[in-house]
Parts: sequence; C-alpha cells; structure tokens
Amino acid sequence: MTRNSQPTFWSRKREGFGRGWYKFSRNPLSLVGLSLVLLIAFLAVFAPFVSPYPRHAGVFVNFAEASQPPSLRHLFGTDVFGRDILSRIFFGFRFSLMMGVVVLALVVPPGVILGLTAGYFKGSWIDTVIMRFTDVFLAVPPLILALAICSVLPPNIFNAMMAVSLMWWPWYCRLVYGLSSSLRNEFFVEAAELTGASRFHILFKEVLPNCVSPIFTKISLDMGWVILIGATLSFVGLGVQPPKPGLGTMVADGRIYMPDQWWITVFPALAIMFVVLGFNLLGDGLRDLFAVEEV
Repeated sequence: MTRNSQPTFWSRKREGFGRGWYKFSRNPLSLVGLSLVLLIAFLAVFAPFVSPYPRHAGVFVNFAEASQPPSLRHLFGTDVFGRDILSRIFFGFRFSLMMGVVVLALVVPPGVILGLTAGYFKGSWIDTVIMRFTDVFLAVPPLILALAICSVLPPNIFNAMMAVSLMWWPWYCRLVYGLSSSLRNEFFVEAAELTGASRFHILFKEVLPNCVSPIFTKISLDMGWVILIGATLSFVGLGVQPPKPGLGTMVADGRIYMPDQWWITVFPALAIMFVVLGFNLLGDGLRDLFAVEEV
C-alpha cells in the first residue's frame, strides 16, 4: 500500500466541507443569510469609504438639508439635523457587530467551560453548585436583567456590552451541560479514562470537539439576538449615546416625528431587521452544514 493511498486528515476535512457546502448552498435562504451577513460586515468595516457622507456619522449639523425625504441626493433621507441616514446606518452596523462579537467572545468561553465541567461531573457537588448558580440567572428574563444592570451604570456601549454578557453566559452553560452529560458515558470517554488520560484531556480533547457544531450554530443565531438586545438598550438610552449612530438610538430619535418624517425611524428599524434576519438564516444553514460534516 502506497503512502498516499489512505486519505489524510485534511483531505477528509475538505471532503466533509465540500458535502456540507453542497447542502448549505442547496438552501436558498441560507445563501440569502450568508449574503446579508457578508454585506453588512463589508459595510461596517469599510463604512468611512462607502458612506456617501462619512462626516454625518459624528458631530454634524446642516439645517439647510434637515428632514428631507428620500431622494437621489440622500437615498434614505436626512434627520432633523440634516445628517444623511444611510451614512449613519453604515456606521451603526459597526456598533451592532461590535456588540455581538464582544459579547459572545466574553460569554462563550466561561459558559462552555462551566457546562463541560458540570456535565462531566454530573451528580456531584460540582454539578449542583454550577447548575444552581446558572438557574439563578436563567430565572430572570435576559432583557430585564440587562436593563436593571445598565440603569445603575453610566449609559454607554461598554456598560451595555458588560450587562448583556453577564446575563448571556448561562445559555451556553446549559447547552454544553446537556451535551457533555450525554457524552460522558460514551465508549471513547471511558476508553480515555481507562488509559489514564487527565480530566483536562478528557474534557477538552474528547468531549468538547463533539460539542463544537451546536456551539457554533448557537453563536450564529445568538449574534442576531445580542444585536437586537443591544439595539433595545440603545432605544431606551442605555446603549450607544448620541452623536454616535447606534441603530436603536436612531429609531428612538425618529419616533417622535412619525408619521410625517417616517424615514428617520423606518430605515434604521429595517437595518436592524435585516441584521437579525441575516444571522438567523445563516445559523440555520450552519446547522445543516455541521450536521452533514458529522455524518
């Protein structure tokens, strides 16, 4: 048998990814979600270069063009200060994506580690302490807890991210707990224990790789929810502060001019909707992709 007769690790991965991408691409809604997410990420990263009026994202006033409806000069119209709404939406995508990325980067590691530990030691005092502590946070509605935390802190995007992070990690702990508690009795885990593998090796080399697919699927779905909660906090004045163009802040600022100047509120609200829709459709596609890879 020649050296290259057996498929290598990377060739198997490429083959699995090819099957997963085929399944992913067969779902038109998944492709729509991927396209929306890539477009929003592109607009957020290159906002200073693709925005028609980049200066309008900061401190800017032009009352001569205030409250203009959508036109060729201002596709989404202008607000009461004469700022181009389309340009501010592009920059608003930055704060929305930053909220989602930072929050999930903070909550996924501790949630996963605690869930792994509690699931592997299911039935012990470690399981009891971790999961009862988790249940305390799960008993309070996430948005109510975030509002309570933000209300006692200075209103800014940093405190909003910390508040959302504090109440989001239990969902990952609960997810991984269910996965790891069902995997702890599998043959490959028992084999690792019999060979004298350390707890660290069993948790992070044997159990965790089998939980990766559901975790990544949940991350893609949670991006939309975190962004939506961040926009809600900005809407009530506890998130992104003016003159920064937070999408929730823009919706709140324009609601008092409804329905005459509807574009001030409607277009930022539609931007929030498309961000959440894109990540939800992408999450559904990733679920199918990972399901095929695991076959």
